[in-house]
Amino acid sequence: MSASPIDDLQTLRDFIRWGASLFNANRLFFGHGTDNALDEAAALVLHALHLPFDLPDFYLAARLTQEEKQTVVELIYRRVESRKPAAYLIREAVFCGLSFYVDERVLVPRSPIGELIEQQFSPWLDNLSVDRVLDLCTGSGCIAIACAHAFPEAQVDAVELSPEALAVAGINVERHQLEGRVQLIESDLFDQLPQNRYQLIVSNPPYVSQSEWQGLPAEYKAEPKMGLESGEDGLDCVARILRQAGDYLAEDGILVVEVGNSAGALRERYPEVPFLWLEFNRGGEGVFLLTASQVRQYRNIFEKEG
Repeated sequence: MSASPIDDLQTLRDFIRWGASLFNANRLFFGHGTDNALDEAAALVLHALHLPFDLPDFYLAARLTQEEKQTVVELIYRRVESRKPAAYLIREAVFCGLSFYVDERVLVPRSPIGELIEQQFSPWLDNLSVDRVLDLCTGSGCIAIACAHAFPEAQVDAVELSPEALAVAGINVERHQLEGRVQLIESDLFDQLPQNRYQLIVSNPPYVSQSEWQGLPAEYKAEPKMGLESGEDGLDCVARILRQAGDYLAEDGILVVEVGNSAGALRERYPEVPFLWLEFNRGGEGVFLLTASQVRQYRNIFEKEG
């Protein structure tokens, strides 16, 4: 790494620009909360200085002390050298406007499902009293906790196979003071789940194919493989969800699952199934919705092809 820029850089704007240039020069990958070098650099600089992400622009001309400069430079260099997502370095990610603790035991929250949660899954749940929500493969607990905020009368069950991930989810449940409404369950999908009926089953499961996993950037390889890779075509976990979800959905319930780049493989495996592919205003794709009646109608296909 080159000599320290501490003597040459002075302001917040200077350090953000320098960090972005350094990130681009080293060909870092972005996709864990930011999608470009400038936003990533800004997130790290502001965190290092204990400043909010929505800092007014006029503060960009503020000059840093020598100690602050050293802290910022060390964090920027850590991002380059470690190739870890910024969220792991600052131990925080924002999802649905909520702050979550994250570390290498869980994926960095970034699902487009967050946009659906903010809209309370309208229009599909508009006329339904939501009293039970199931989040499969909860990881950090971000989707479960965001759903608890969106549906304040609902009990949320958050299922996760990894004990390490559940420990992180526990930190976040406590942080958001939801111990009475978000129940963490260690289970391989539905295996250890009580026979409840849910108005909403939502999941961001592993869906990366084996070949896609091999080609992922280092930033993704820093995340737990268990949370990403799911068999030859990426559909091992999704297929199990489709086979079993009908037993747990309420009569008017819906199933919402993110499958990302494996959407094409899912359509090929189940060509008869009318998956509704959802669109997002803030970007993202590969999220489908099925009603409870559809899940049950095509159950034979899911069991046969799964």
